Amino acid sequence: MKNRVLTNYFFIFTVSLLFLYNISSAQNIGKANHIIPKPNSAVFSKGDFKIDNKTALIFDEPLKTLADYFYTQLMSFSGLDLAGNKNGQINNCITLKIIPLPEETNDEYYKISVATSGVTLSSTTEKGLFRGIQTLLQLLPINEQKDNITLPCCVIEDKPAYQWRGLNLDCCRHFMSKDFIIRYIDILAHYKFNRFHLHLTDDQGWRIEIKRYPKLTSIGAWRKQADGSTHGGFYTQDELREIVAYAKSRFIDVIPEIEMPGHALAALASYPEYSCTGGPFEVTHNWGIFKDIFCAGNDSTFYFLQNVLDEVSSIFPYEYIHIGGDEAPRDRWKECPKCQARIKTENLKNEAELQTYLISRIEKYLQTKGKKIIGWDEILEGGLTEGATVQSWRGYSGVINAAKQKHNVICSPVPYTYLDYSPGFTDLRACYSFNLVPGELTAEEATHVLGSEANMWGESAPQDKIDNRLFPRLLALSEVFWTKPENKNFNCFYSRLQNHYPHLVKMGINYGAEGRTITESISFDNVKKQFTINLKVNEDGIQMRYTTNGDDPDSISPLYSAPVAMPGNSKLKIVCFRSGKALNKKPILYTFSEHKAIGAEVYLKNPYSELAHAEGESSLTDGTHGSDDIKCGRWLGFNGTDMELVIDLGIETEISKITAGFLQAAWNLTFFPESVEFSTSNDNINFTTQGKITNDHPQKTTDPVTKTFTYVFDKTKCRYIKVFAKIVETFPKFWTGIGDKPWIYIDEVVVE
Repeated sequence: MKNRVLTNYFFIFTVSLLFLYNISSAQNIGKANHIIPKPNSAVFSKGDFKIDNKTALIFDEPLKTLADYFYTQLMSFSGLDLAGNKNGQINNCITLKIIPLPEETNDEYYKISVATSGVTLSSTTEKGLFRGIQTLLQLLPINEQKDNITLPCCVIEDKPAYQWRGLNLDCCRHFMSKDFIIRYIDILAHYKFNRFHLHLTDDQGWRIEIKRYPKLTSIGAWRKQADGSTHGGFYTQDELREIVAYAKSRFIDVIPEIEMPGHALAALASYPEYSCTGGPFEVTHNWGIFKDIFCAGNDSTFYFLQNVLDEVSSIFPYEYIHIGGDEAPRDRWKECPKCQARIKTENLKNEAELQTYLISRIEKYLQTKGKKIIGWDEILEGGLTEGATVQSWRGYSGVINAAKQKHNVICSPVPYTYLDYSPGFTDLRACYSFNLVPGELTAEEATHVLGSEANMWGESAPQDKIDNRLFPRLLALSEVFWTKPENKNFNCFYSRLQNHYPHLVKMGINYGAEGRTITESISFDNVKKQFTINLKVNEDGIQMRYTTNGDDPDSISPLYSAPVAMPGNSKLKIVCFRSGKALNKKPILYTFSEHKAIGAEVYLKNPYSELAHAEGESSLTDGTHGSDDIKCGRWLGFNGTDMELVIDLGIETEISKITAGFLQAAWNLTFFPESVEFSTSNDNINFTTQGKITNDHPQKTTDPVTKTFTYVFDKTKCRYIKVFAKIVETFPKFWTGIGDKPWIYIDEVVVE
């Protein structure tokens, strides 16, 4: 009996210890619940290691530069001044060690062991130690006092899933300062990126000093804006060497992109003799694709490009140079005698093979410099040159084709990695769902997928908007690029992200939204003649403040807490706040109109695009208007086709006025229709034209703009209303780019 009692006590004691141990372990996991990207193996246990001013940083002399970096970062994150290198100290120390592991071939592998007595960070390389330092820094508690800086006891073993983890930053469309570039190198390093792709030349600006061709920067680096102002800038070779050296200290390769044969207007404005027509040209302020490209039939063009690449190669020591190759229309080549002669002389079939000839010739030249090329997936079209690496942006087809041809490929398709697209278009969950390796590839073919890049194109993102566009979505991609796919879990990531926001604040990152910040459901009461809007926040920690008087909301405006009733013709403005900081400088606008067609059935002759689907046909008669935000979710888009709709009012109704709203965003190839025609009918067969309006608004607009086409006529009774919008047949004369077909964007059709 006594033995049984003792056994029971022992059992209770053991369970209690395990319970307390599990609580402590869970608390430690909580403390570490903001590590991004997620380590591939992390085991937490009870206890902490306390860091104080007596904690020693221990390292061998070859690691002094790395130790100095760690010391500086630790000071920045914690405010603590460590005791310094005391190799004889055993306890209360943080040790950096290089340990040979013959079986470990990944040079970014690291291991962290945190015990109550000290911390050991080990790796086979300095690069691995550097990656581990970033994890240690994220393990530090945020906003703690100096006397309460602890690291949770744990063992972390980690290495990346993919060897290429990059960010492509476009400093051509909007120039970015050297200090801004340096800042982003630190940010990328902290999230374990290892490639920084600098897009240095394009139609809108040439950003790299080439001493042999000074007009590239005296002319090509500057453009006249639509408002008459001048925009531009460039990096000297010394500045670029400074950037490269700084990135090297952060174990990041800087990959320059020098576009060819297309996206060359800035170069051709400087040296028109390398074009097919001889110019003259201007550095453009428009966005798009332009017909004037480098002449592939002129040998002097190749000497020019080779001379440029000589100087580029002397600045950037890494094996890769990106040569673009995308969006190069071949119209000029078809008309150019020199290009046609080249096709004949080289026994080429067509202009696509001429582009392959150009890329191949440049590649062979760069091989003499010990360099390899990367090109966008268009370089596949005329046959892939030997040794080229493909960066696939137009979906997965480029990945599949390149890998099956045993070429290395960087997988960065538009729907997942283009962070210049608004969070309402490509949200956090979409980014995290990205899988780099298509299922069509075999295991051997999949080895050719090097990794991926996030892409931040600068058309609508000057320097001060980059943080807001990239974060927090860049964090989702950092985990996609680093963490093994089987270890990914969105809910886990989302939880860590919420705990990580104070870390972003501490780093001075002006982050933006995770996705379309709010969604709404709207109903209309036909008796009270009022709308009720019910808003839902799609992110944790967000507060909505609103106004109904036309003023922009601020931090003291009414807080949204319940559905809001709005009169028949009114406006509601919303600004979202997190921790007192406005997430959207421009308010989200809802404009309501009470009219006779609310809730009426709508029938479309031509289908709308799934890329601009709003809420389908019903969004055209829900009483809510689209704003000048092209991604507001209320525009119905038609690509390359007229828009024709019929509204069924249900019964014969007396009307005398019809209004249809449209959006113009020239940079998105979206223009007001050439004309809008309004007709009425009682049988949906025989229609009477009530009027036609021709567009009188200039098409050359920089910012998105809305316009209503309204026709007033004598009172008439009808059941059916037809609206026909004629799409622009060709791009306007000012639009020198080419590309997809033009768009029509339409929203509310108001019937009175």
